[in-house]
Amino acid sequence: MSTYAALAEPHRREILDLLRGAERSVGELVAHLGISQPGVSKHLRVLREAGLVAARAEGRQRRYALRTAPLAEVDASL
Repeated sequence: MSTYAALAEPHRREILDLLRGAERSVGELVAHLGISQPGVSKHLRVLREAGLVAARAEGRQRRYALRTAPLAEVDASL
C-alpha cells in the first residue's frame, strides 16, 4: 500500500499522531483510540507495510514507533 493510501484512513493518522510523542504498545494505542485490539493491529500492519511505523520486540510486547522519512517525502511532494 502506498504512503498516501495508508494516510487516507483517519484512525491511521490518529495512530501516527500518538506515535509522534513516543513509542507505544498495541494496548496503549487501544486505550487511546477506543477501537478493538484486532482493529488497531490491522491499522498497524498497513502502516508498517507502508513504511510509516517500525516495530521492535520488548519482552512479549511489540513497541511501535513513527518513521519520519516517508512523511518527509510526502511533505516534500506537496
